[in-house]
Amino acid sequence: MDKKVKNLSKKELTLLQGLQQEFNTVKMQLGDSVLQQHKLMETVEAVKQKFAVEEVKLMEVYGKDAVINLENGEVTEKEKVEETKLEQVK
Repeated sequence: MDKKVKNLSKKELTLLQGLQQEFNTVKMQLGDSVLQQHKLMETVEAVKQKFAVEEVKLMEVYGKDAVINLENGEVTEKEKVEETKLEQVK
C-alpha cells in the first residue's frame, strides 16, 4: 500500500499556524483572567474583613444603633420603629 503524501500550500499552512497561535494566546489570556479574578476575590474578602474590624471599633465609640453617612461623616441614631401590638381576633 502506497500512501500518497500531500502538503498544504504555504498560504494554508501559514493561515493554520497563525490561527493556532491566536488560539494559544487567547487561552493564556483566559487563564490569566481567571487568576486575576481569584486574586480580586481575595482582595474583596480582605477589604470586607478590614471594614468589619473598623465597624466594630466605631460601634464601641458611637453605639450599636449609630448610622454613619459615608459622604459627610455625620453620625445619627437609627430610627426606632415602634412595635404595634396586634389584637387577637376571635
